[in-house]
Amino acid sequence: MKHSKVGSVMVAEVVHAEYATPFKEVARLLNRHRISGLPVVDDDERVIGVISETDLMIRQRDEAEPESRGRRRWLSRLRRGARGTRRKETARTAGQLMSEPAVTVHADDTIAEAARTMAHRKVERLPVVDEEDRLVGIVTRRDLLQVFLRRDDEIRREVVDEVLVRCLWLTPETLTVQVHEGVVTLTGQVERRSEKDIAVRMTGHIDGVVAVVDKMSYRQDDAHLRPDEPAMHGIQEHWLRKR
Repeated sequence: MKHSKVGSVMVAEVVHAEYATPFKEVARLLNRHRISGLPVVDDDERVIGVISETDLMIRQRDEAEPESRGRRRWLSRLRRGARGTRRKETARTAGQLMSEPAVTVHADDTIAEAARTMAHRKVERLPVVDEEDRLVGIVTRRDLLQVFLRRDDEIRREVVDEVLVRCLWLTPETLTVQVHEGVVTLTGQVERRSEKDIAVRMTGHIDGVVAVVDKMSYRQDDAHLRPDEPAMHGIQEHWLRKR
């Protein structure tokens, strides 16, 4: 079963800055291209950090309220990352302004992996790098949402071809597969309970699937059997062993 890769949705032409790019130029880049952040690269195009609008706002806040600067710096020493905050308050270049290390992904990573990284690290964009950490693209939350725009007929075709036929070795007519707005309903009867469980789990992993409605039944309950017992064999045994 194939998952959509980051490389299929990323933007290859990336607006970026270098370490010595002046603060004002960073602001102009964000404004000109209507973006909320950009990666910072070194002389070899390796990603060394990222800049977001929040980083610029730290500096703006400092300039807007000079009378409270001393108090803010005192409070900042009590917070984690205080050294980085103080550096950004006086930043003159992209290198001083950026957050590091950069959170990145590779073009061969799945969209699901990239989405988990975004959620875990609480970021809105991820620079895409090659094996040597050189910048090759960028992916945003909006780009990743494209996976949920897959047509229902595409999803149904993948469920039948990948789950029923290739994994479970069932004929396409064994189960009725219906898809509406990304919700997959599986109806019918399979030989064993293990086949039913595999069908539900693998269908839920297909790109674009929002939910799986299980309306299947089975003839034999093999849940109490071990994978090496005779009742479970072939492709199903191999798949379960890997899980």
